[in-house]
Amino acid sequence: MSNAYEGTYYGERAIWLRFGPYEAALLPEVGGNLVAFRDAENGYRYLREPEADEMEAFKQRPMVHGIPVLFPPNRYEDGNFPWNGQTYKLPVTEPGRNNHIHGFFYNIPWQVDDYGADDGSSYVVVAQRVDESHPAFAYFPHKFTIKIRYSLSKDGLTQETGVRNDGLQPMPCTLGFHTTVNAPFAPGSTPADCSFRMTVGERIELNGRMLPTGRLSPLDADEEKMRGAGTTPYFTSLDNHYTAVPQGGRNVMELTDTRLNVRLVYEAGSAYKFWMIYNGGGQGGFFCPEPQTGMVNAPSAPFSAEETGLVSLAPGEVWQETSRMYGESC
Repeated sequence: MSNAYEGTYYGERAIWLRFGPYEAALLPEVGGNLVAFRDAENGYRYLREPEADEMEAFKQRPMVHGIPVLFPPNRYEDGNFPWNGQTYKLPVTEPGRNNHIHGFFYNIPWQVDDYGADDGSSYVVVAQRVDESHPAFAYFPHKFTIKIRYSLSKDGLTQETGVRNDGLQPMPCTLGFHTTVNAPFAPGSTPADCSFRMTVGERIELNGRMLPTGRLSPLDADEEKMRGAGTTPYFTSLDNHYTAVPQGGRNVMELTDTRLNVRLVYEAGSAYKFWMIYNGGGQGGFFCPEPQTGMVNAPSAPFSAEETGLVSLAPGEVWQETSRMYGESC
């Protein structure tokens, strides 16, 4: 069965997708957030979904449910974003550390460009079009379009993301997703049944303001397990930043339910050069493997431009990447 339709999710407008065992829901008015990705046949809920009594809190802080869009991602020191001889002043949205955090698009409405279904897939396309009339333009003075296409098929959930520079000057492009995964995702399983691995490289040392110091740290024994045979997502309180080092050509996070011998595979495209990992203090229940194209505080980080991954888009140029999420048996 393949279907795409407009409905609701606990009172919020939602675009629902269905294909075979999979279903997904996207909330256009709440950051274009794809809040649900499920295997309905097995009862698996791969993403952390806001429940009915959490909707108001979710709308106030949509960061730890679903797949929030981060543009620009993570933190910027004092709200400063130096670029091309200018310094853009982003609002300080993390006052305790005097940083801007997470960009402009995770909590505002997105335009639904299209949705539909055929024998091979169901899909929805959402977009942000920034010009002088868009609220983000005051802080980030570029004309550009972000477009995301989510589709369900036999291959699972595919996310195709594109950023086009619609202006006359080069623009910085740095993007990420605060993907929030249930661990466990299967009913009847516990956090003790969960093991995960990720294609991380080195840890980027962060200071007390959660900004890069300019140093890279070797992985400790638990982090080595994280990129090797696997470990619990809750081995410690995690709010860490890593380089991404693909293995076998794949930039991937795999979450295994060892009780059921099934896993969730999250393949981020190779253009995502960094990972953040956040687990809510290690209390169990969810964690966030967050792919990012650029380093935290990229334009001001004490690394070279090549090391920070900050991309410059020429006028008319398009950046694009594809990620995928699916379940499989071990």
